[in-house]
Order: sequence, then C-alpha cells, then structure tokens
Amino acid sequence: MKKLAVFVLAFFVFSFVGNSQTKKAIKTVTIQTPTVHCENCKKRIEDDLDRGEGIQKVVVDFKRKTTKVTYYTERTNVENIKALIANVGYDADDVTADPDAQKRLPKVCQKQ
Repeated sequence: MKKLAVFVLAFFVFSFVGNSQTKKAIKTVTIQTPTVHCENCKKRIEDDLDRGEGIQKVVVDFKRKTTKVTYYTERTNVENIKALIANVGYDADDVTADPDAQKRLPKVCQKQ
C-alpha cells in the first residue's frame, strides 16, 4: 500500500513539474505594426508568420495597428519575430520594413 501511495505522489509531482515547464516556455507579445492598413496586410503577415519557427499563433489588428504573437521562447524570440515582420514588408516596433519586400507589396499596402 505504501508503494502505491509513493507511486501516486510521484506521478502527481512529475505531472505538475512537466506542466509548469511547458507554461514557462510559451510567451505572448504585442508588437506595434504602424504600416498595416487593411485585411490584405493582415493576411500577409499572419500567413508568413504562421510558417515561422516556434510561432504558435498570430493575430493582426490592422485598426489598432498591432500584431499579437504567441511563441515558444526556446525556439525564437521577439527580435526574430520583428525581423520576420520587417521581411514581409512592414515596420515592427523599432525595426523598419525591408525596402525590397516593401516594394513588392500591393500599392495599397505600401508605406504612405
């Protein structure tokens, strides 16, 4: 009976430790994307970032000009995410859009 109690206790301890480590590994950040104008911009960023390494979820709000990204901290970081957005052709906080990528955007989505 004591062995069963020890086994059950060990199971719960390891389950709790495993879950707490997983929660620490996921982070959500909001990035200002002031050059996002429309649904087309929103779709372009969400589609490109969804393919990024370690990115779990992307939500662009073009009316508020923000991009909320949930990611795995051990696989990427905020600076990499900003660089991905800039490589799509949009400004991301302090990172300026890549000029060549920005030129490839539809006219309505380019900086004004």
